[in-house]
Amino acid sequence: MQISVTVNGTTHESDVEPRTLLVHYVRENLGLTGTNVGCDTSSCGACTLHLNGEAVKSCTILAVQADGQDVATIESLAVDGVLHPMQQAFMENHGLQCGYCTPGMVMASIGLLNENPDPTESEVRYGLEGNLCRCTGYHNIVKSVLAAAATANAGAQS
Repeated sequence: MQISVTVNGTTHESDVEPRTLLVHYVRENLGLTGTNVGCDTSSCGACTLHLNGEAVKSCTILAVQADGQDVATIESLAVDGVLHPMQQAFMENHGLQCGYCTPGMVMASIGLLNENPDPTESEVRYGLEGNLCRCTGYHNIVKSVLAAAATANAGAQS
């Protein structure tokens, strides 16, 4: 099937098999390997990206379902070498260890703050429960999200 998908601001027209998952399309057809495949069962969230501005697990969506849609991957966040505030918060607060879950965790965290710009710790933990990290106890991930929210809220007040 022929699809046209805007990924990170660039429109891509591709022939894909109808059964191709969006995560595989992004990684294999477009070479954007920041979106990771962790489980292919929607259990881990390593494949989280944004579809029309909403954080979704791309292993649950067929590439043909993204036809005509806007997709943003982790590669779209840093601009001219400047990290996105969420990426910066993860770096400053040690919100990663091995880094495998980090792209999905960052994209899910941005989606969380888009929906709830001033979450409590428990709201962050609840909002990220669909994203698994096998290395940490989530303390620094939660700390990173709260720091990014505080930075964004401080910027909005000034």
